[in-house]
Amino acid sequence: MKIAVTGKGGVGKTTFAAILSRLYAADGYKTLAVDADPDANLGLGLGLPLELIKGIIPISEMKDLVAERTNSKPGTYSTMFKINPKVDDIPDEYCVEYNGIRLLTMGTLDTGGGGCFCPENVLVKRLMSHIILENKDIAIMDMEAGLEHIGRGTAESVDAFFVVVEPGIRSIQTYYQVKKLADDIGVKHVYAVANKIKDDCDREFVQNYINDCLGFISYRDDIKTSDRYGTSPYESSQEAVEEVAEIRNRFFSMILPEKTE
Repeated sequence: MKIAVTGKGGVGKTTFAAILSRLYAADGYKTLAVDADPDANLGLGLGLPLELIKGIIPISEMKDLVAERTNSKPGTYSTMFKINPKVDDIPDEYCVEYNGIRLLTMGTLDTGGGGCFCPENVLVKRLMSHIILENKDIAIMDMEAGLEHIGRGTAESVDAFFVVVEPGIRSIQTYYQVKKLADDIGVKHVYAVANKIKDDCDREFVQNYINDCLGFISYRDDIKTSDRYGTSPYESSQEAVEEVAEIRNRFFSMILPEKTE
């Protein structure tokens, strides 16, 4: 099972991805949590201690690893480097494991001065392809709003995109942007998950714009407190955990028949 979680900044996608990852791990699944958002915060959501998080170096910033695997020179943008580097050992060797979950932090994809086709980007995209196409773990990927970390052919093998939205038109627009991008590259399953729902008015607002919302997560002060102090929402809000579990079960009931055909 490979699930990509995306959405506009601040909607709570990292909270959702963290709870979902903890749920799978609690059920005994071998779970790989992938932080593919340049604003990397998934470690805090999973409950990793700050001391452990401070020691994490994103894959894209591991200059020696990038150079070794791509046959490039650190700090340069050589015109010659390997475009199909070895990556199968990276999830095991370079992840951080805590609470039964392995966390892999990708880092920022450079789309600016150095160009998109550079050794760091090649390694990260090849690693994402390996995680989606070849790695046997359950993978929960905390993405940014775009699909930059996933190539056209690779994204077709993602089981689903969960787009976290809140009751606001800008968040709804992001959902439709992601849905269009996903449709363009052949991803069949794109679901909205509504977060920060305070009342029936919020629920109705989302339903007016999105007919196939997979589920709703209520706005809770304990989630806000968890975010403020950098603790895991999985441990601070049993109600939120139950709501995410319901969303996961609903998703399972929809996609499982396809995966067993």
